[in-house]
Amino acid sequence: MSNKAKEIAINLKQDLLKKIDGNIKAKSNSEQAWLEKLRKDARAEFDLLGFPTVKLEAWRKTNLKSYLERKFDVNAIDKDLSSSEANTALMCEANKYDTDLYTQYNGHWMKGADGVTTYDNGTIVCPMSIAINIFSELVEPHFGKYAIDKGNALTALNTADFVEGYFVYVPDNVEHDRSLQMVNLIDSDNNIFANMRNLVVLGKNSKLRMLHCDDSVSENNCFINNITEISIADGAKLDLYKLQNKDNESVVITSTFVEQGADSNFASNTIILNGGLVKNDTKVLLNGRGANADVIGLYLMDGHQLVDNHVHITHAVSNCTSNQLFKGIVDEYAHSVFNGHTLVAKDAQQTLAFQNNNNIQLTKTSKIDTNPFLEIYADDVKCSHGATVGQLDTAAMFYIMQRGICERNAKMLLMLAFVGQVIDKIELPNLRASMTELVGKRLKGELSSCDQCSITCAEPDKPIHFEIDMSKV
Repeated sequence: MSNKAKEIAINLKQDLLKKIDGNIKAKSNSEQAWLEKLRKDARAEFDLLGFPTVKLEAWRKTNLKSYLERKFDVNAIDKDLSSSEANTALMCEANKYDTDLYTQYNGHWMKGADGVTTYDNGTIVCPMSIAINIFSELVEPHFGKYAIDKGNALTALNTADFVEGYFVYVPDNVEHDRSLQMVNLIDSDNNIFANMRNLVVLGKNSKLRMLHCDDSVSENNCFINNITEISIADGAKLDLYKLQNKDNESVVITSTFVEQGADSNFASNTIILNGGLVKNDTKVLLNGRGANADVIGLYLMDGHQLVDNHVHITHAVSNCTSNQLFKGIVDEYAHSVFNGHTLVAKDAQQTLAFQNNNNIQLTKTSKIDTNPFLEIYADDVKCSHGATVGQLDTAAMFYIMQRGICERNAKMLLMLAFVGQVIDKIELPNLRASMTELVGKRLKGELSSCDQCSITCAEPDKPIHFEIDMSKV
């Protein structure tokens, strides 16, 4: 790193610390005392640690150095939106997924005049900034309780500096019938550095489906540090879909912390279509007997893009199950990283835990690092892990081309069949159809970045259709 680059990185840290100090002082008379203490403690931790480097095991394959050399406006999301910017954000109302849509545009909440939506069944959706004050009794027992990541400077930075995010609460025994779609949309002339903080709380025997979308319109530099804490009480179920389609100049760090009660279910499906640097960390604590977690994902990377998926599932008690499945296609000079870690505690007998990472490497210049890992301290368990890295099947290619299909479309068929296992697990029909279309476009090189928030509202092109028996491929 050059002296000038080092100076920019140091200045970024100092700018963030200055902003945090200013916000803590400004809010000293209005913010909850418990949150002020959390911010101060986190601020001190970030100041001590600084930004993560490749010397840390969790960041060994993901180097932030070149991105931290850029000049960011750390106050960009604190600025008021113009009316034209607000109108642009509201274009996302034309969504096709049959969901209730909530948009954060350059860090600003765009849904509803007062920012709070309370459904007839008691479900609450609102900005985090409002929830902290109005629904403190619901927020305080959970906020900061699951995002425990000692030594992670970006977690500390998020806690100290977050301005906005979303809060979702579903009461006991409520099966919320409307899927919620939370869109984080960036479109700014400024190089935005934003810390977004979300909290989702599901009461006992409740049920919810959510979509979290990260998308871009402009291609200016942005650094998004997003943390979501999730509490799933006994008997509750959460289906969470994460859709990421950022531009090549963006950095998206997404950390999801989940704690599950007895007989609860958590299903996470992450689809990454684009992004300069994308790092997704998912940490799940199975803390009640009979809990189940399915964490799956798909990534399609090319150019000089980098994706880093870390999954850590802890089986703390007996009779729990978990499954990790990630598939990726890496082209040109792109780099993918997968670290899957399953920890089975001493008392977590009768555990079922599986993890698998499968990759297609399209070029010799692309790079794939995969590290599935089991850490087991119980003796009555059934666990497995595996990873594959390979090229497209030449025998299957030959079979397809013998039926009059050109080489390009034959490759497309094989890639679509490869990723289908992940896409087919999407239970929302409209979303599943749209993802099939977007993945097809991405594989054809037609979706390098979104066209006015394509994940959210773009009309799909004519579906790709081939007359071939896929069972023989």
